[in-house]
Amino acid sequence: MLNPWLALETGADAAERSGQVRRAHEEFVTRGAIGADVRHVVAESWRRCAGAAVEPESVAGIDLADADLAAYRAAHPLARVMPLFRELLGTVADDGAHLLSVCDEHGRMLWVEGHTQVQRLAERMNFVPGARWSERYIGTNAPGTALAVDHAVQIFTAEHYCRPVQEWTCAAAPVHDPRTHRVIGAVDITGGDHLAAPQSLALVQATARAAEAHLAELAAGGGTSADGGPVLNALGCDEALLDTGGGAPLRLGRRHSEIAVLLAAHPEGLTGERLALELYGERAVTPVTLRAELSRLRGLLGPLLESRPYRLRTLPHTDHDAVGEALAEGDLPAALAAYRGPLLPLSEAPGVVRLRRLLEDRLRRAVLAARDPALLEEWVRTPWGEDDLEIWEALLSGRQGGPASQARTAALAGRVRELRRAYGLESAAAQGAPGSGPRSGSASGSASGSGPAPRSGTSYGPPSASPRAGRRPYGAQGESHATYRQRSRP
Repeated sequence: MLNPWLALETGADAAERSGQVRRAHEEFVTRGAIGADVRHVVAESWRRCAGAAVEPESVAGIDLADADLAAYRAAHPLARVMPLFRELLGTVADDGAHLLSVCDEHGRMLWVEGHTQVQRLAERMNFVPGARWSERYIGTNAPGTALAVDHAVQIFTAEHYCRPVQEWTCAAAPVHDPRTHRVIGAVDITGGDHLAAPQSLALVQATARAAEAHLAELAAGGGTSADGGPVLNALGCDEALLDTGGGAPLRLGRRHSEIAVLLAAHPEGLTGERLALELYGERAVTPVTLRAELSRLRGLLGPLLESRPYRLRTLPHTDHDAVGEALAEGDLPAALAAYRGPLLPLSEAPGVVRLRRLLEDRLRRAVLAARDPALLEEWVRTPWGEDDLEIWEALLSGRQGGPASQARTAALAGRVRELRRAYGLESAAAQGAPGSGPRSGSASGSASGSGPAPRSGTSYGPPSASPRAGRRPYGAQGESHATYRQRSRP
């Protein structure tokens, strides 16, 4: 298939394809096997659903209703573009065969609109405002999967993971805040098999881009983002982006990125001596060096940068803040979605390294404590979590004795054994022994009892013989997190 996000190839027979996918779905939920007939994006989604222990007969749950729902969606950034959604997709929603829906970044439905008769049919599967339609709650579906992979996608009949949804076909595209670039929701059209045509995917993509452009116009006119105020993005990138609302975002150099991040983390300001310590540590650096850096930065930021002490006149909202706020609210899925990677991953400035480790450790501990298979799975699928043995062990531990397929459990056990051997925690001979696997209790510590299980932290790449020695820093060999992430996406 030329376009992997489309459900049907041009000229394909919809009924025949639906039968193929239905048989493949049954094979997966009963035996854990995925055949060649299943698109890669769907296969990966099914695996995430199995990892989250989603039941194939599930129906979406209702999170919000009545006054709570009305207040929540009125305050949501996408409320500002609902007139645009209705203008561009209103005729589709009124034709008696389709529904227009808009959800937030967590997959919670905010609006579901269309012909009354079609809405009644959709109510049977709780496709209604206030229901949670993220993958981890209701399996593969266009809005939920679009949010999970951050890409427009069609989901056709039995490609839906949950059987009550398999009579429908849908196409959805994520919508981003134009200044922070974070996903803030998705727009979707849902109906019959004919929505598997390329036009439906192009339509929702164009609608999402139009909404982002309109949000950008609103932000430029009001001087604020959807979240309000200047925005500083520094997670997962070597050079921070600062958007003050006065035009295109400003890309800061590496040293200027470090200074901006440190000042954003210290609203009270920093003296020159303290800022030098946060930037250079105990290295011998003359005060002139720091003053020169700050002078150049002031040339870029103008009156935003003040001195005595050094501070930012208007405190920006950072993506670092977004993760911390979501954790404080107990919204772990939102925290993971906002975490685009380690903070300025190539920086060795002591203050930045401390902030980086504090945030990652806080997020990682929350993922471990939650023991949610979907969140554990999400972590190990990232460049910074792919070698995190303790998370892999927790994921395997949660699968044993549950509804997971034997094939998937065996794959998890194999990955745990591979990492344990790479970290020097199991001998090569033990790997080949019948029934060998992770040692009991290893989810909370190493097999030898000498300390916590190894983890990847801010590193990526194959583990070395010891948990720490020889590890490459994240983003090594000149590759930024953004480049690595783009290259590693399916």
